[in-house]
Amino acid sequence: MIRNFKRRSVQFLFSALLLIGISACNKDISLSLDNSRDESMGIVPVDSIQVNASTYQLDDVPTSGTGVILVGKNSNTTTGSVSATSYMRLGIGNITTASIPTAAQYDSITFVLKPNKYFYGDTTKTQTIAVHEVKEQITLKEINSGSDINERPVFVSGAAIYNNQKFAYVPNALGTLSFKPFVKRLDSLAVRLDDNLGSTLFSMIKEGRSTISSNQNFIDYFKGIAIVPGENNTAIIGYKDTVSMQIHYNFVNAQGFKVNGVAKFNLADKAYQFNNIEADRTGTTFSALSIANPELNSSVTDGEVFLEGSTGAVVKITFPTLLALVNDPTVAINKAELVIETESKYHNSFFNSPSSLILMVANGYGNPMSIVNSPFSTTVQQATYIGANDFGANAKYTFNLIEYLNNIKKDSYYKSSLFLSLPTTGLFSNTDRLIVAKDASNKPKIKLNILYTKF
Repeated sequence: MIRNFKRRSVQFLFSALLLIGISACNKDISLSLDNSRDESMGIVPVDSIQVNASTYQLDDVPTSGTGVILVGKNSNTTTGSVSATSYMRLGIGNITTASIPTAAQYDSITFVLKPNKYFYGDTTKTQTIAVHEVKEQITLKEINSGSDINERPVFVSGAAIYNNQKFAYVPNALGTLSFKPFVKRLDSLAVRLDDNLGSTLFSMIKEGRSTISSNQNFIDYFKGIAIVPGENNTAIIGYKDTVSMQIHYNFVNAQGFKVNGVAKFNLADKAYQFNNIEADRTGTTFSALSIANPELNSSVTDGEVFLEGSTGAVVKITFPTLLALVNDPTVAINKAELVIETESKYHNSFFNSPSSLILMVANGYGNPMSIVNSPFSTTVQQATYIGANDFGANAKYTFNLIEYLNNIKKDSYYKSSLFLSLPTTGLFSNTDRLIVAKDASNKPKIKLNILYTKF
């Protein structure tokens, strides 16, 4: 009878606490349910762990050698505009003096791009691109070579070219093209270039000039191409790195028929193709965000925080009270989930939310040191996009942080934070954006839900 009385008492206590937790306030409640017969463990209602969020600007995001050419511009009222200009070196491909018959006549020169089906922005409007000749050598940059690992981002492994780099180009374009970006079915774009360049290169090939004898000689003469978006563009469009600058010519063959031919210059080294990405936050709450001023707390941006590919914008997340809970000897944490919400209005045919996200661990200096793996594995954890439902719930991303909680006691995690970001492939090669939802009190909807047992 005494045992039954105890059981009824525990059941009554659970019901009472649950009702108190629901009616007391609007805060999210995490409960650790007692599934054992040990009476020293109780049912403990606990407020959600405090989460602080900021928008953080990363420096030195490598955008070279990704296999993706980005050109265009888009904008939105919350985070401003982003523009992408692509630079690249060209090589001689398989061009030789013997590749063009002696009697051949020059016809034209074109620069050919092939869309890779990626876009971000409004593709219903006409877009413009311009091809310019680069005036200085495109070179790789080494950052913090030989320095302490804490001074070098985890995603930088060697010399590269970065999103904020530029190389001077001739102001007058070699050629421009305006087009409707039917990116899902558009096979290629051909930009007609200046015939002065075309006829000069044609003569060099026919005459066997040393300029065309090797990639290095050609790069010394023709340093590269910059593909620049029009000022009124509304979309950033992706292209394959299988570009070519084509010299078109014709000749009469031995049978007396006119034959058309083409000599193609292509990328000499794909490591020297990169995308310069510029963000203009003027007129938004993020106007002060820069390399010199890399962090804006959500309290000064009206509760808004966001991340963005290629610009280096990430969401910085800290948990001021978490370490105290983790170090509590009377607490055993059973489950830890980080949930990030976003509103459906940010997910549309022009600006889709990222399909997945990752978390990087950053040190006190704001350098990403590592990437959060799936619990107790060596595989990078990616939280996939889960769409909104019919009952008013926002779309969300959910991370399992149980192993991260085990790690934060380490000295190497002192003053560390989490950076919410696109997976590194997207961070380097697209401009996808996530704007985090905010609640009625203008705080980002980022929650750390912890299920634990209190001894």
